Amino acid sequence: MVTPAYPYNRDISASMHVNANERKWPRIINLISVIRVHFYSLKLTCISCCAPQAYKLNICVHLRSFALFAFSFMARLLFILFLLNPAQASTQTIDIDPELRQRLISAINHSSSFDDRFHAEVWLLDMATRLEIRVKDYDTRLMLLRNIHREASRVKLPPELIIALIDIESRFDHYAISRSGAQGLMQIMPFWLKEIGHPEDNLMDINTNLRMGCTILKYYMDMEKGNIRRALARYNGSLGSWKYPDKVMGVLNKYWYKS
Repeated sequence: MVTPAYPYNRDISASMHVNANERKWPRIINLISVIRVHFYSLKLTCISCCAPQAYKLNICVHLRSFALFAFSFMARLLFILFLLNPAQASTQTIDIDPELRQRLISAINHSSSFDDRFHAEVWLLDMATRLEIRVKDYDTRLMLLRNIHREASRVKLPPELIIALIDIESRFDHYAISRSGAQGLMQIMPFWLKEIGHPEDNLMDINTNLRMGCTILKYYMDMEKGNIRRALARYNGSLGSWKYPDKVMGVLNKYWYKS
C-alpha cells in the first residue's frame, strides 16, 4: 500500500485544483505582516531618533498610535474585501476550454488495453528503486509506474515529468484530497467529470486520474509549444509565477531524472 502522504504544500494550487480564495489568504497575511513590520519600524525609529524628553511628552506616542490605527484599519479592510469577493471553485469552472473538454472526452473513452513496450521494463526497474522512498510496497510501486509510463507515453510526455508532478501534488497518495476538493494522484477537480459526461467516474481510480491529468498537461504543453515551465504554470493556475514549475523541475532533476 502507499505510505501516508506528506502534508501537502497547497501554495502549489492548480487552477483546476484549488479554490481561488485559498490562494488569497497567504497574500492577505503577507500584506498585514508588511504593515506590522512598518509599524514596529516606526516605533523603533521614534525611540532611537527622538529625544527621550520628546518621547515622554507623547510626540512619538502619537505617531505610534497613528501607525497602530492604520494597521488595524488596513487589516479589517482587507478582511472585508476578502469576504465580499465571492468564492470561485477554480478559474476553469468559469471558462471551460472546449478543445480541452474534447481531449478529455476522447481520452477517457479510449480503450484501456495497452501493451507495455520492452524498453519500459528497464525503466521500471530503475524507477521502482527510486520510488521506494515514497511507496514502500514493491507491487504497488510497479503498478503505479506501469500506469504512469503508459499514460505519459500515450500523450507523448516524459513519464519522469509526470512522476515529478505527482510527487509535488500528492506524494503518490491516490486517495489524496485537497482543501478545495481536488482528488487523486494528479489532483484533478471533480467538475471535469461532469464536463466530459462521466460524472460517475472516480478520480481516486489511478487509471482515470492519470489519464485525465496527463491529457490536461499535454493540452497545456501544446498550447505553450513545448515550454514545460509555462505548461506547468498553467496546470497549476499560476501562469506568470515560476514557483510551482521550479518545484516540479527541482524534484525532477533531483530524484526522477532519466538515467
